[in-house]
Amino acid sequence: MVSTLATLADAVERRFGTVLRRLSSHPRELSYEVERTDLLAACVALRDEEPFRFEMLMDLCGVDYLHYGRDEWRGEGATRTGFSRGVDSATMRETPPDRPRFAVVYHLLSISHNQRLRVQTTCADPDEPLVPSVIDVWASANWYEREAFDLFGILFEGHPDLRRILTDYGFIGHPFRKDFPLIGNVEVRYDPEKGRVVYEPVSIEPRTLVPKVIRRDNRYDAGLRDEASFKDLAPKT
Repeated sequence: MVSTLATLADAVERRFGTVLRRLSSHPRELSYEVERTDLLAACVALRDEEPFRFEMLMDLCGVDYLHYGRDEWRGEGATRTGFSRGVDSATMRETPPDRPRFAVVYHLLSISHNQRLRVQTTCADPDEPLVPSVIDVWASANWYEREAFDLFGILFEGHPDLRRILTDYGFIGHPFRKDFPLIGNVEVRYDPEKGRVVYEPVSIEPRTLVPKVIRRDNRYDAGLRDEASFKDLAPKT
């Protein structure tokens, strides 16, 4: 498996050079980042050319990097000593890296070669995140792009019917954004007297739900981790 991925990685580097930039990946899969301007051309090549033949788009999802790299949750009453992500603060950055807030990730499958590949692109404008639609490359992207638009507010240029697919009619906001309140903005219930669904202000008081947890058991012993199988997959420098 490792040799197969190494062969694929070499083929990607020979074909695309710096157009596809290798990303670190712990699972036994290859991940690359591509600029929005090169996205469609790269996707067509990955679909049609040997030795790639990634005929299927298995999934497409949005990513919100707001607060990425911070070791503290943002929430009511969250403090460095009271509530955190339960991580080693010495290994975390105090501020997010200088990177775009939103990204789109494409999970590709080659039926011909039984291989998988992950490609990521970023949105330049956080206020109007926009990337090209890949519907003309993979028809399955239709509903996936609608889902990313609904949950993250990411716009897909060229999509023929970009509208919400999971949230209710008239829903305001995008619930998978990191700044969207966990308790939501409104409550929805069926009113038997009115004979219809009604929207009301949220009655739940906001609170921090993640306590500070420090684990000391052997599951987190660095000496027990098996890193040997991933050495051949490390990005070349």
